[in-house]
Amino acid sequence: MAESRVHTQFKLTSEDYVEADVGEEVTLPCHLSPDTSAVAMTIRWFKETECIYLYKNGQVTERSGYEGRVSLITQELERGNVSLRLRDFRRSDRGVYICQVIHGEQKEEAAVSLRVRGGKCSRTPVMFLNT
Repeated sequence: MAESRVHTQFKLTSEDYVEADVGEEVTLPCHLSPDTSAVAMTIRWFKETECIYLYKNGQVTERSGYEGRVSLITQELERGNVSLRLRDFRRSDRGVYICQVIHGEQKEEAAVSLRVRGGKCSRTPVMFLNT
């Protein structure tokens, strides 16, 4: 009788979008479902098509411009939390981020949009004076 290897299947869950103010720390949510340890998995975060963060075999690589500003919450990896923490949010950080998790043959992705809080209303106010 042939042995079959059982792989724990997982999905990724996230939010549609997250809003933040410039200068804030923001967390881009991404979780494995069911809660599965991600410590031994490969975790990549992309901004559009550019890989900005890579976690593999306990080693971390950060893209230039994100060094020291992006991190995983390592103590949460055991519970399947692969959310990306981004410090010192800048307007140029706006966009779509993709969380990718690979374990063996399985690869899952989830996207979250990062926006500046206030959107179109964050313009400089205009004042009219009656004379």
